[in-house]
Amino acid sequence: MDRRVVITGLGGLCGLGTDASSIWTEMREGRSAIGPISNSEIHELKGMIGTEIKVLPQHDIDRKQLISMDRFSLLAVLAAKQAMLQAGLSCNEGNAHRFGATVGVGFGGWDATEKAYRTLLLGGATRTELFTGVKAMPSAAACQVSMNLGLRGPVFGATSACASANHAIASAVDQIKLGRADVMLAGGSDAPLVWIVLKAWEAMRVLAPDTCRPFSADRKGLVLGEGAGMAVLESYEHAAARGATMLAEVAGIGLSADAYHIAAPAVHGPEAAMRACLVDASLNAEDVDYLNAHGTGTKANDQIETTAIKRVFGDHARSMSISSTKSTHAHCLGAASALEMIACVMAIQEGVVPPTANYREPDPDCDLDVTPNVPRERRVRVAMSNAFAMGGMNAVLAFKQVP
Repeated sequence: MDRRVVITGLGGLCGLGTDASSIWTEMREGRSAIGPISNSEIHELKGMIGTEIKVLPQHDIDRKQLISMDRFSLLAVLAAKQAMLQAGLSCNEGNAHRFGATVGVGFGGWDATEKAYRTLLLGGATRTELFTGVKAMPSAAACQVSMNLGLRGPVFGATSACASANHAIASAVDQIKLGRADVMLAGGSDAPLVWIVLKAWEAMRVLAPDTCRPFSADRKGLVLGEGAGMAVLESYEHAAARGATMLAEVAGIGLSADAYHIAAPAVHGPEAAMRACLVDASLNAEDVDYLNAHGTGTKANDQIETTAIKRVFGDHARSMSISSTKSTHAHCLGAASALEMIACVMAIQEGVVPPTANYREPDPDCDLDVTPNVPRERRVRVAMSNAFAMGGMNAVLAFKQVP
């Protein structure tokens, strides 16, 4: 039996806000959180920009638990708790083995790694703090979500750079459809505003000096941010049996690889992933009302994504609404497509397409309707989310209204 999978809860934190509702409000209005990085622990980076979570919300995580968590894991746990609260779910001895989690992470615990480097190599210490290793491992976010919520079903991490969250959500859908779980927490988290990570991206010459302007002719690159987004996924039967509010259905998944270059983008991989997603969802190109683009703000990525969209959607590419919400929350790496999942689900819920913020100049190579600067009221029955990662790993999800 092919089990349908629905979303019944959302949680998130990023520079736009510290819950899914406030994130969506800022996205919808096109208000960008990009600004100077003020983290006092970041060295030698005056003038760098990004999106920071200035103040974390209050939480009940025990101090003994906190000392084993790097920031990206903490963000994932907070987002997961929010999603479970909205879904009205909790684990107990009777159901915990049917609840699992998959968390996508692009970089992981580089804050812990850098602190260890400074302690050992610069500070002359002979040992790191006790939990450095378990704080830094990319799978730590999934582990911490499992422990904090009591999930004893399938739990694992997904690491595929900028597509990590979409891969995690796709994997969670598989667990439910295969009958291994009834409920999965799925999404992504990353906290890359760390000196060594920022310097690495700076060396690649892809960081914008001012802000993120996807598809605008004067775009100058991407901006990094920190954040997390999580969703509660359930089988339709499980959600219906308990009378849950179903926010959207995960209608289709498309995965592909470019097999081309470790850093440079290609057209054929994104095209293949979008086509596969439509087939998996049993949708025609004309059925898609809104596409949340990968839209990083780099010259090459935006142009290539535009070409791929035209190839897949044909004439309909000019009829559907497109936007890149990275213009508001920046590129949160492993968390990016989780935040964009929130945008898709809420666009379906409210019938509003969030805009591409900071847009100034039309680009003849990016000539589709990217919803510049102003939100648009539109019935959104189907929304698609693109995530195209460095190294050519592509993951596309389709969401639709639940009848």
